Amino acid sequence: MSQTETAPRRRSPLLFLAPLIIFGALAVIFGIGLFTGDKSKVPSALIGRIAPAITLAPLEGLQRDGQPVPAFGNDDLTKGRATLVNVWASWCAPCRVEHPVLMGLAETDAVKQGKVTLVGMNYKDEAENARRFLGALGNPFSAVGVDRGGRAAIEWGVYGVPETFVVGPDGRILEKHVGPIDQQAAIKLLQRALKAR
Repeated sequence: MSQTETAPRRRSPLLFLAPLIIFGALAVIFGIGLFTGDKSKVPSALIGRIAPAITLAPLEGLQRDGQPVPAFGNDDLTKGRATLVNVWASWCAPCRVEHPVLMGLAETDAVKQGKVTLVGMNYKDEAENARRFLGALGNPFSAVGVDRGGRAAIEWGVYGVPETFVVGPDGRILEKHVGPIDQQAAIKLLQRALKAR
């Protein structure tokens, strides 16, 4: 090698590791956000807006106190009281987990005295399975509308079941809870509904 030629520059091993280090750091940041964030706080463009128009059929054969349980539509959501709309299905395991909480909500003074209405939107379900579900676990709903094709849920921005909405007396969506509600979430949703009166 002559004196005019220079030896090739040796690259630092860290230069090869930089993309791997950056990728690892981003994975940790996204992982923390994914596993520690409140999954019930999914933003909705519908908050503060009038609930999308729905016309649902009643759940065929469902009775309460010997009377058919009616369906509900937008007119039922604007009768001077707030409404909790729970989107559920018999095939949904988290719906089974939250059901005792819904039964507890149905027994609160606010619901029993008609200050807040609790209704269910049955999502992509078979009528027989939905009736069996409510027959075995109890029916907390004063009305159950059937969304067999899932169109109403799409209009309401449902990500998956269960989801619960608070609809104000004027028909505006005030709050949305994604996933099964626990006792703490139920109290919060009920308080929000009562505050809207």
